[in-house]
Amino acid sequence: MSVLVGWCARLKHSHDTVAGWIALTTLLAMLTSLALNGAFSLLAGVWARPPILETGLMEKVATIGRIINATPAPQRAGIASAAVDKTFNVQWLLRHKDAYLPHINDPSFSNGQELLRDLLEMPDATIEAYEPGDWGDRHVERPYVLMLQLTDGSWLQFSVPTRKWGLDPFKRNLVVVVLALLSTLLVVLIATRHLAAPLERFAEGARRFGKDFRAPPIAVVGPHEIRQAILAFNAMQAQIQHFLNDRIQMLAAISHDLRAPLTRMRLRGEFIEDIEQQTKLFRDVDEMQTMVNSALDFFRDDARLELPTAFDLAELLLTVVDDFKDAGMDVGFVGPSRFVYGGRPIGIKRALVNLIDNAVKYGHDAGVELNAGSHWVEILVRDRGPGIAPELQEQVFAPFYRIEGSRNKHTGGVGLGLSAARATVLEHGGSLTLHNRRCGGLEVKVTLPLD
Repeated sequence: MSVLVGWCARLKHSHDTVAGWIALTTLLAMLTSLALNGAFSLLAGVWARPPILETGLMEKVATIGRIINATPAPQRAGIASAAVDKTFNVQWLLRHKDAYLPHINDPSFSNGQELLRDLLEMPDATIEAYEPGDWGDRHVERPYVLMLQLTDGSWLQFSVPTRKWGLDPFKRNLVVVVLALLSTLLVVLIATRHLAAPLERFAEGARRFGKDFRAPPIAVVGPHEIRQAILAFNAMQAQIQHFLNDRIQMLAAISHDLRAPLTRMRLRGEFIEDIEQQTKLFRDVDEMQTMVNSALDFFRDDARLELPTAFDLAELLLTVVDDFKDAGMDVGFVGPSRFVYGGRPIGIKRALVNLIDNAVKYGHDAGVELNAGSHWVEILVRDRGPGIAPELQEQVFAPFYRIEGSRNKHTGGVGLGLSAARATVLEHGGSLTLHNRRCGGLEVKVTLPLD
Protein backbone atom coordinates (compact mmCIF):
# COMPACT_ATOMS: atom_id res chain seq x y z
CA MET A 1 0.00 0.00 0.00
CA SER A 2 2.81 2.45 0.88
CA VAL A 3 4.44 1.73 -2.48
CA LEU A 4 1.17 2.59 -4.28
CA VAL A 5 0.75 5.80 -2.28
CA GLY A 6 4.32 6.84 -3.09
CA TRP A 7 3.77 6.04 -6.76
CA CYS A 8 0.58 8.12 -6.75
CA ALA A 9 2.43 11.05 -5.18
CA ARG A 10 5.14 10.88 -7.84
CA LEU A 11 2.46 10.67 -10.53
CA LYS A 12 0.79 13.81 -9.20
CA HIS A 13 3.95 15.90 -9.04
CA SER A 14 5.60 14.71 -12.24
CA HIS A 15 2.47 14.68 -14.42
CA ASP A 16 0.26 17.44 -13.06
CA THR A 17 -2.06 17.36 -16.02
CA VAL A 18 -5.79 16.90 -16.48
CA ALA A 19 -5.23 13.39 -17.86
CA GLY A 20 -2.96 12.58 -14.92
CA TRP A 21 -5.53 13.81 -12.44
CA ILE A 22 -8.25 11.72 -14.07
CA ALA A 23 -6.06 8.60 -13.85
CA LEU A 24 -5.10 9.44 -10.27
CA THR A 25 -8.73 10.01 -9.34
CA THR A 26 -9.73 6.61 -10.74
CA LEU A 27 -6.92 4.87 -8.87
CA LEU A 28 -7.64 6.63 -5.58
CA ALA A 29 -11.34 5.84 -5.89
CA MET A 30 -10.54 2.15 -6.29
CA LEU A 31 -8.09 2.14 -3.37
CA THR A 32 -10.47 4.04 -1.12
CA SER A 33 -13.30 1.67 -1.99
CA LEU A 34 -11.12 -1.33 -1.12
CA ALA A 35 -9.97 0.31 2.11
CA LEU A 36 -13.53 1.08 3.23
CA ASN A 37 -14.67 -2.41 2.32
CA GLY A 38 -11.83 -3.87 4.38
CA ALA A 39 -12.63 -1.57 7.29
CA PHE A 40 -16.26 -2.64 7.08
CA SER A 41 -15.27 -6.30 7.18
CA LEU A 42 -12.97 -5.78 10.17
CA LEU A 43 -14.84 -3.24 12.26
CA ALA A 44 -18.45 -3.95 11.38
CA GLY A 45 -18.16 -7.65 10.68
CA VAL A 46 -19.37 -8.63 14.15
CA TRP A 47 -22.39 -6.38 13.79
CA ALA A 48 -23.20 -7.40 10.21
CA ARG A 49 -22.54 -11.14 10.66
CA PRO A 50 -21.61 -11.92 14.27
CA PRO A 51 -20.30 -15.38 15.25
CA ILE A 52 -22.96 -17.81 16.40
CA LEU A 53 -21.40 -17.92 19.84
CA GLU A 54 -22.18 -14.22 20.31
CA THR A 55 -25.80 -14.28 19.19
CA GLY A 56 -27.40 -15.77 22.33
CA LEU A 57 -28.49 -18.92 20.48
CA MET A 58 -26.15 -21.13 22.52
CA GLU A 59 -27.72 -19.98 25.77
CA LYS A 60 -31.17 -20.68 24.36
CA VAL A 61 -30.13 -24.17 23.22
CA ALA A 62 -28.66 -24.90 26.63
CA THR A 63 -31.83 -23.81 28.42
CA ILE A 64 -34.06 -25.96 26.23
CA GLY A 65 -31.62 -28.86 26.52
CA ARG A 66 -31.59 -28.77 30.34
CA ILE A 67 -35.40 -28.61 30.48
CA ILE A 68 -35.94 -31.54 28.10
CA ASN A 69 -33.15 -33.57 29.74
CA ALA A 70 -34.95 -33.25 33.09
CA THR A 71 -38.36 -34.10 31.61
CA PRO A 72 -39.74 -37.65 31.43
CA ALA A 73 -39.38 -39.28 28.01
CA PRO A 74 -43.10 -39.30 27.12
CA GLN A 75 -43.26 -35.49 27.46
CA ARG A 76 -40.06 -34.62 25.63
CA ALA A 77 -41.52 -34.59 22.10
CA GLY A 78 -44.26 -32.15 23.15
CA ILE A 79 -41.85 -29.82 24.92
CA ALA A 80 -39.52 -29.88 21.93
CA SER A 81 -42.40 -29.02 19.63
CA ALA A 82 -43.45 -26.16 21.94
CA ALA A 83 -39.89 -24.76 21.87
CA VAL A 84 -39.98 -24.25 18.08
CA ASP A 85 -39.94 -20.57 17.06
CA LYS A 86 -38.92 -18.42 14.15
CA THR A 87 -35.25 -18.76 15.06
CA PHE A 88 -34.86 -22.55 14.89
CA ASN A 89 -36.62 -25.89 14.99
CA VAL A 90 -36.31 -28.39 17.88
CA GLN A 91 -36.94 -32.10 17.57
CA TRP A 92 -36.48 -34.95 20.08
CA LEU A 93 -35.16 -38.21 18.56
CA LEU A 94 -34.68 -41.60 20.17
CA ARG A 95 -31.85 -42.59 17.81
CA HIS A 96 -29.12 -40.64 16.08
CA LYS A 97 -29.78 -42.22 12.70
CA ASP A 98 -33.31 -40.84 12.68
CA ALA A 99 -31.83 -37.41 11.93
CA TYR A 100 -30.41 -38.56 8.55
CA LEU A 101 -27.29 -36.46 8.94
CA PRO A 102 -24.23 -36.29 6.69
CA HIS A 103 -21.17 -38.31 7.61
CA ILE A 104 -18.89 -35.40 8.53
CA ASN A 105 -19.77 -32.76 11.08
CA ASP A 106 -18.23 -29.31 11.47
CA PRO A 107 -14.78 -29.63 13.12
CA SER A 108 -14.54 -25.86 13.66
CA PHE A 109 -17.29 -25.97 16.28
CA SER A 110 -14.97 -27.03 19.10
CA ASN A 111 -15.30 -23.72 20.94
CA GLY A 112 -19.06 -23.95 20.68
CA GLN A 113 -19.00 -27.46 22.07
CA GLU A 114 -17.04 -26.41 25.15
CA LEU A 115 -19.34 -23.41 25.71
CA LEU A 116 -22.48 -25.52 25.34
CA ARG A 117 -21.13 -28.23 27.73
CA ASP A 118 -20.44 -25.54 30.33
CA LEU A 119 -23.94 -24.10 29.94
CA LEU A 120 -25.51 -27.56 30.12
CA GLU A 121 -23.26 -28.54 33.04
CA MET A 122 -22.68 -31.79 31.12
CA PRO A 123 -18.89 -31.95 30.56
CA ASP A 124 -19.06 -35.26 28.70
CA ALA A 125 -22.05 -34.51 26.48
CA THR A 126 -21.75 -35.46 22.82
CA ILE A 127 -22.37 -32.47 20.55
CA GLU A 128 -22.25 -32.40 16.76
CA ALA A 129 -22.63 -29.42 14.41
CA TYR A 130 -23.34 -29.38 10.66
CA GLU A 131 -23.26 -26.53 8.16
CA PRO A 132 -25.12 -26.29 4.80
CA GLY A 133 -21.92 -27.23 2.97
CA ASP A 134 -21.69 -30.56 4.80
CA TRP A 135 -24.85 -31.94 3.21
CA GLY A 136 -23.71 -32.08 -0.39
CA ASP A 137 -25.53 -31.05 -3.54
CA ARG A 138 -28.05 -33.93 -3.43
CA HIS A 139 -29.99 -32.50 -0.55
CA VAL A 140 -32.62 -29.92 -1.35
CA GLU A 141 -32.69 -28.64 2.20
CA ARG A 142 -29.27 -28.00 3.73
CA PRO A 143 -29.83 -26.37 7.12
CA TYR A 144 -27.53 -25.60 10.04
CA VAL A 145 -27.95 -28.49 12.49
CA LEU A 146 -26.81 -28.97 16.10
CA MET A 147 -27.14 -32.46 17.68
CA LEU A 148 -27.12 -32.82 21.47
CA GLN A 149 -27.11 -36.23 23.16
CA LEU A 150 -29.06 -36.36 26.42
CA THR A 151 -28.13 -38.42 29.47
CA ASP A 152 -30.46 -41.30 28.53
CA GLY A 153 -28.91 -41.65 25.06
CA SER A 154 -31.66 -39.87 23.13
CA TRP A 155 -30.94 -36.85 21.01
CA LEU A 156 -32.11 -33.27 20.56
CA GLN A 157 -31.86 -31.84 17.06
CA PHE A 158 -31.72 -28.06 16.70
CA SER A 159 -31.91 -26.89 13.08
CA VAL A 160 -31.93 -23.53 11.34
CA PRO A 161 -33.05 -23.57 7.69
CA THR A 162 -31.07 -20.43 6.91
CA ARG A 163 -28.87 -18.20 8.97
CA LYS A 164 -31.22 -15.69 10.57
CA TRP A 165 -28.72 -13.82 12.73
CA GLY A 166 -26.80 -10.84 11.35
CA LEU A 167 -27.33 -9.29 7.93
CA ASP A 168 -28.31 -11.50 5.07
CA PRO A 169 -26.02 -11.65 1.99
CA PHE A 170 -28.14 -9.15 0.03
CA LYS A 171 -27.92 -6.52 2.76
CA ARG A 172 -24.22 -7.14 3.26
CA ASN A 173 -23.59 -6.73 -0.47
CA LEU A 174 -25.77 -3.63 -0.46
CA VAL A 175 -23.66 -2.12 2.32
CA VAL A 176 -20.49 -2.90 0.36
CA VAL A 177 -21.92 -1.30 -2.80
CA VAL A 178 -23.03 1.81 -0.87
CA LEU A 179 -19.57 2.14 0.71
CA ALA A 180 -17.95 1.79 -2.71
CA LEU A 181 -20.23 4.46 -4.17
CA LEU A 182 -19.65 6.81 -1.23
CA SER A 183 -15.88 6.39 -1.40
CA THR A 184 -15.85 6.93 -5.15
CA LEU A 185 -18.09 9.98 -4.82
CA LEU A 186 -15.85 11.41 -2.08
CA VAL A 187 -12.69 11.02 -4.15
CA VAL A 188 -14.37 12.35 -7.29
CA LEU A 189 -15.71 15.41 -5.46
CA ILE A 190 -12.27 16.22 -4.05
CA ALA A 191 -10.57 15.70 -7.42
CA THR A 192 -13.15 17.64 -9.41
CA ARG A 193 -12.97 20.45 -6.86
CA HIS A 194 -9.23 20.55 -7.40
CA LEU A 195 -9.77 20.81 -11.14
CA ALA A 196 -12.81 23.10 -10.99
CA ALA A 197 -11.27 25.71 -8.66
CA PRO A 198 -8.64 26.98 -11.16
CA LEU A 199 -11.21 26.83 -13.96
CA GLU A 200 -13.61 28.94 -11.88
CA ARG A 201 -10.83 31.43 -11.14
CA PHE A 202 -9.98 31.48 -14.84
CA ALA A 203 -13.60 32.17 -15.80
CA GLU A 204 -13.95 34.81 -13.07
CA GLY A 205 -10.76 36.52 -14.26
CA ALA A 206 -12.02 36.53 -17.84
CA ARG A 207 -15.36 38.05 -16.75
CA ARG A 208 -13.54 40.62 -14.62
CA PHE A 209 -11.34 41.63 -17.56
CA GLY A 210 -14.47 41.90 -19.73
CA LYS A 211 -15.81 44.50 -17.31
CA ASP A 212 -12.55 46.22 -16.38
CA PHE A 213 -9.64 46.24 -18.82
CA ARG A 214 -7.36 47.31 -15.96
CA ALA A 215 -8.08 44.07 -14.06
CA PRO A 216 -5.02 42.28 -12.60
CA PRO A 217 -3.73 39.07 -14.21
CA ILE A 218 -5.13 35.71 -13.16
CA ALA A 219 -3.16 33.61 -10.66
CA VAL A 220 -1.37 30.76 -12.47
CA VAL A 221 -2.51 27.65 -10.57
CA GLY A 222 -3.97 24.27 -11.44
CA PRO A 223 -2.99 21.41 -13.76
CA HIS A 224 -0.54 21.96 -16.59
CA GLU A 225 -3.12 22.55 -19.33
CA ILE A 226 -5.04 25.09 -17.24
CA ARG A 227 -1.83 26.90 -16.28
CA GLN A 228 -0.87 27.17 -19.95
CA ALA A 229 -4.31 28.58 -20.79
CA ILE A 230 -4.04 31.12 -17.95
CA LEU A 231 -0.57 32.18 -19.08
CA ALA A 232 -1.83 32.68 -22.65
CA PHE A 233 -4.82 34.67 -21.39
CA ASN A 234 -2.64 36.85 -19.14
CA ALA A 235 -0.31 37.57 -22.09
CA MET A 236 -3.30 38.50 -24.27
CA GLN A 237 -4.71 40.67 -21.49
CA ALA A 238 -1.40 42.52 -21.11
CA GLN A 239 -1.22 43.13 -24.86
CA ILE A 240 -4.80 44.44 -24.96
CA GLN A 241 -4.15 46.71 -21.98
CA HIS A 242 -0.99 48.04 -23.62
CA PHE A 243 -2.80 48.61 -26.91
CA LEU A 244 -5.73 50.39 -25.29
CA ASN A 245 -3.51 52.62 -23.20
CA ASP A 246 -1.39 53.55 -26.20
CA ARG A 247 -4.46 54.23 -28.33
CA ILE A 248 -6.09 56.36 -25.67
CA GLN A 249 -2.94 58.39 -25.09
CA MET A 250 -2.29 58.85 -28.82
CA LEU A 251 -5.82 59.92 -29.72
CA ALA A 252 -6.07 62.15 -26.68
CA ALA A 253 -2.80 63.80 -27.64
CA ILE A 254 -3.99 64.31 -31.23
CA SER A 255 -7.26 65.82 -30.04
CA HIS A 256 -5.40 68.07 -27.63
CA ASP A 257 -2.95 69.25 -30.29
CA LEU A 258 -5.83 70.17 -32.61
CA ARG A 259 -6.94 72.88 -30.22
CA ALA A 260 -3.97 75.13 -31.03
CA PRO A 261 -4.59 75.42 -34.81
CA LEU A 262 -8.32 75.85 -34.16
CA THR A 263 -7.59 78.76 -31.87
CA ARG A 264 -5.30 80.31 -34.51
CA MET A 265 -7.99 79.85 -37.16
CA ARG A 266 -10.51 81.73 -34.99
CA LEU A 267 -8.01 84.56 -34.39
CA ARG A 268 -7.23 84.88 -38.08
CA GLY A 269 -10.94 84.77 -38.89
CA GLU A 270 -11.34 87.99 -36.98
CA PHE A 271 -9.47 89.77 -39.80
CA ILE A 272 -11.78 88.51 -42.55
CA GLU A 273 -13.83 91.42 -43.79
CA ASP A 274 -16.46 89.28 -45.54
CA ILE A 275 -19.03 88.71 -42.79
CA GLU A 276 -20.63 85.77 -44.56
CA GLN A 277 -17.32 83.97 -45.02
CA GLN A 278 -16.32 84.83 -41.48
CA THR A 279 -19.58 83.34 -40.14
CA LYS A 280 -19.07 80.15 -42.12
CA LEU A 281 -15.49 79.86 -40.90
CA PHE A 282 -16.50 80.41 -37.27
CA ARG A 283 -19.27 77.81 -37.65
CA ASP A 284 -16.76 75.27 -38.99
CA VAL A 285 -14.31 76.10 -36.21
CA ASP A 286 -17.03 75.71 -33.58
CA GLU A 287 -18.06 72.37 -35.05
CA MET A 288 -14.46 71.15 -35.04
CA GLN A 289 -14.00 72.45 -31.49
CA THR A 290 -17.08 70.50 -30.40
CA MET A 291 -15.73 67.36 -32.05
CA VAL A 292 -12.35 67.81 -30.38
CA ASN A 293 -13.93 68.36 -26.97
CA SER A 294 -16.16 65.35 -27.45
CA ALA A 295 -13.17 63.24 -28.51
CA LEU A 296 -11.23 64.36 -25.42
CA ASP A 297 -14.18 63.45 -23.21
CA PHE A 298 -14.49 60.11 -24.97
CA PHE A 299 -10.83 59.12 -24.77
CA ARG A 300 -10.31 60.54 -21.29
CA ASP A 301 -13.49 59.00 -19.93
CA ASP A 302 -13.27 59.17 -16.16
CA ALA A 303 -15.96 56.52 -15.94
CA ARG A 304 -13.46 53.96 -17.20
CA LEU A 305 -11.37 54.56 -14.08
CA GLU A 306 -14.40 53.99 -11.87
CA LEU A 307 -14.33 50.87 -9.68
CA PRO A 308 -17.26 48.45 -10.01
CA THR A 309 -19.76 48.56 -7.17
CA ALA A 310 -23.29 47.39 -6.37
CA PHE A 311 -25.98 49.99 -7.04
CA ASP A 312 -29.71 50.26 -7.69
CA LEU A 313 -30.06 50.17 -11.47
CA ALA A 314 -33.81 50.85 -11.35
CA GLU A 315 -33.30 53.95 -9.20
CA LEU A 316 -30.55 55.16 -11.54
CA LEU A 317 -32.91 54.82 -14.52
CA LEU A 318 -35.67 56.64 -12.67
CA THR A 319 -33.23 59.45 -11.84
CA VAL A 320 -32.22 59.81 -15.51
CA VAL A 321 -35.86 59.80 -16.63
CA ASP A 322 -36.75 62.42 -14.01
CA ASP A 323 -33.87 64.63 -15.20
CA PHE A 324 -35.27 64.56 -18.73
CA LYS A 325 -38.76 65.31 -17.43
CA ASP A 326 -37.39 68.27 -15.46
CA ALA A 327 -35.92 69.54 -18.74
CA GLY A 328 -39.38 69.42 -20.34
CA MET A 329 -38.94 66.12 -22.18
CA ASP A 330 -41.58 63.46 -21.60
CA VAL A 331 -39.87 60.08 -21.12
CA GLY A 332 -41.76 57.05 -19.83
CA PHE A 333 -40.45 54.26 -17.63
CA VAL A 334 -41.65 50.68 -17.12
CA GLY A 335 -39.95 48.28 -14.73
CA PRO A 336 -39.34 47.38 -11.10
CA SER A 337 -38.81 50.11 -8.54
CA ARG A 338 -35.66 48.42 -7.23
CA PHE A 339 -32.99 46.21 -8.83
CA VAL A 340 -29.44 45.84 -7.51
CA TYR A 341 -26.71 45.47 -10.14
CA GLY A 342 -22.92 45.30 -9.87
CA GLY A 343 -21.03 47.61 -12.25
CA ARG A 344 -19.80 51.15 -12.78
CA PRO A 345 -22.80 53.44 -12.20
CA ILE A 346 -21.23 56.59 -13.70
CA GLY A 347 -20.38 54.84 -16.97
CA ILE A 348 -23.79 53.13 -17.22
CA LYS A 349 -25.59 56.39 -16.44
CA ARG A 350 -23.64 58.23 -19.14
CA ALA A 351 -24.46 55.50 -21.68
CA LEU A 352 -28.16 55.56 -20.81
CA VAL A 353 -28.25 59.37 -20.99
CA ASN A 354 -26.76 59.18 -24.52
CA LEU A 355 -29.31 56.59 -25.62
CA ILE A 356 -32.33 58.38 -24.14
CA ASP A 357 -31.07 61.73 -25.46
CA ASN A 358 -30.93 60.23 -28.98
CA ALA A 359 -34.47 58.88 -28.57
CA VAL A 360 -35.69 62.33 -27.51
CA LYS A 361 -33.84 64.20 -30.25
CA TYR A 362 -34.60 61.96 -33.21
CA GLY A 363 -38.05 60.72 -32.28
CA HIS A 364 -40.95 61.24 -29.92
CA ASP A 365 -42.79 59.19 -27.30
CA ALA A 366 -39.44 58.11 -25.85
CA GLY A 367 -39.66 55.36 -23.24
CA VAL A 368 -37.42 53.13 -21.13
CA GLU A 369 -38.18 49.58 -19.99
CA LEU A 370 -36.21 47.49 -17.48
CA ASN A 371 -36.57 43.70 -17.53
CA ALA A 372 -34.69 41.51 -15.04
CA GLY A 373 -34.01 37.81 -15.57
CA SER A 374 -32.05 35.15 -13.71
CA HIS A 375 -28.81 35.66 -15.66
CA TRP A 376 -29.32 38.89 -17.60
CA VAL A 377 -30.84 42.34 -17.15
CA GLU A 378 -32.32 44.04 -20.21
CA ILE A 379 -32.83 47.77 -20.77
CA LEU A 380 -34.95 48.86 -23.76
CA VAL A 381 -34.95 52.46 -25.03
CA ARG A 382 -37.70 53.09 -27.59
CA ASP A 383 -38.85 56.04 -29.67
CA ARG A 384 -41.32 56.78 -32.50
CA GLY A 385 -38.82 58.42 -34.85
CA PRO A 386 -37.87 57.46 -38.41
CA GLY A 387 -35.59 54.62 -37.24
CA ILE A 388 -32.33 53.58 -38.89
CA ALA A 389 -31.97 51.61 -42.10
CA PRO A 390 -30.90 48.00 -41.36
CA GLU A 391 -27.73 48.34 -43.45
CA LEU A 392 -26.65 51.32 -41.31
CA GLN A 393 -27.48 49.92 -37.88
CA GLU A 394 -23.92 48.71 -37.36
CA GLN A 395 -22.16 51.67 -38.98
CA VAL A 396 -23.72 54.17 -36.56
CA PHE A 397 -21.51 52.74 -33.79
CA ALA A 398 -18.37 53.93 -35.59
CA PRO A 399 -16.86 57.05 -33.96
CA PHE A 400 -17.92 60.36 -35.61
CA TYR A 401 -20.33 58.58 -37.96
CA ARG A 402 -23.54 60.58 -38.52
CA ILE A 403 -26.52 59.75 -40.70
CA GLU A 404 -27.62 62.45 -43.08
CA GLY A 405 -31.26 63.45 -42.80
CA SER A 406 -33.12 63.42 -39.53
CA ARG A 407 -30.09 62.17 -37.63
CA ASN A 408 -27.50 64.77 -38.61
CA LYS A 409 -25.12 67.34 -37.18
CA HIS A 410 -27.83 70.02 -36.86
CA THR A 411 -29.20 68.15 -33.87
CA GLY A 412 -26.00 68.91 -32.01
CA GLY A 413 -24.32 65.48 -32.03
CA VAL A 414 -20.86 64.63 -33.33
CA GLY A 415 -21.30 60.87 -33.70
CA LEU A 416 -19.72 59.64 -30.46
CA GLY A 417 -22.78 58.95 -28.30
CA LEU A 418 -23.54 55.45 -29.58
CA SER A 419 -19.83 54.58 -29.71
CA ALA A 420 -19.34 55.58 -26.08
CA ALA A 421 -22.53 53.79 -25.01
CA ARG A 422 -21.58 50.53 -26.71
CA ALA A 423 -18.03 50.74 -25.32
CA THR A 424 -19.42 51.03 -21.79
CA VAL A 425 -21.84 48.15 -22.30
CA LEU A 426 -19.12 45.93 -23.78
CA GLU A 427 -16.83 46.73 -20.86
CA HIS A 428 -19.54 45.33 -18.59
CA GLY A 429 -19.67 42.12 -20.62
CA GLY A 430 -22.99 42.99 -22.26
CA SER A 431 -24.29 43.88 -25.70
CA LEU A 432 -26.02 46.85 -27.35
CA THR A 433 -28.12 46.32 -30.47
CA LEU A 434 -30.56 48.35 -32.60
CA HIS A 435 -33.88 47.23 -34.09
CA ASN A 436 -36.54 49.08 -36.04
CA ARG A 437 -39.95 48.69 -34.46
CA ARG A 438 -42.77 47.26 -36.57
CA CYS A 439 -45.07 50.10 -35.64
CA GLY A 440 -42.40 52.71 -36.38
CA GLY A 441 -39.46 53.99 -34.41
CA LEU A 442 -36.22 52.58 -33.08
CA GLU A 443 -35.57 50.19 -30.21
CA VAL A 444 -32.16 50.10 -28.52
CA LYS A 445 -31.58 46.95 -26.48
CA VAL A 446 -28.92 46.92 -23.74
CA THR A 447 -28.23 43.49 -22.24
CA LEU A 448 -26.01 43.22 -19.17
CA PRO A 449 -24.92 39.96 -17.51
CA LEU A 450 -25.65 39.14 -13.87
CA ASP A 451 -22.76 37.46 -12.05
